[in-house]
Amino acid sequence: MSDHSSDISKHIRGYMIVGGTLLIGTFLTVLASYIELGHQWNIVLALIIATVKASLVALFFMHLISERQMIYIVLAFTAFFLVGLMFLTIGSFADFPPQTTTH
Repeated sequence: MSDHSSDISKHIRGYMIVGGTLLIGTFLTVLASYIELGHQWNIVLALIIATVKASLVALFFMHLISERQMIYIVLAFTAFFLVGLMFLTIGSFADFPPQTTTH
C-alpha cells in the first residue's frame, strides 16, 4: 500500500511542478505584453511562450511523454509545418500592395 502511495505522490509532485511552471509562463505572457519589441517580434515572443506552455500541457497532462516514437515523429512534422506557416504569416505583414495601408 505504501508503494502505491509514493507512486501517486510522485505524479502529484510532477503535476504541481508543471502547474507552477504554467503559472510562471502565464505571468511571463502578461509581462511580455508590456514590452515593446515591434509588432512582429511581440507576436514571435508570444508564440514562443505559448508553444512552451502547450508542450508542457501535451507532454505531462496528456501523457505524451510516455508514448512511442511514432507520436514524436508526427509531432515533429506538425511543429515544422506550424513554424513554417507562422513565418509565412508574419512575413506577409510586409507584403501589402501599394496604397492599401492605412498609415
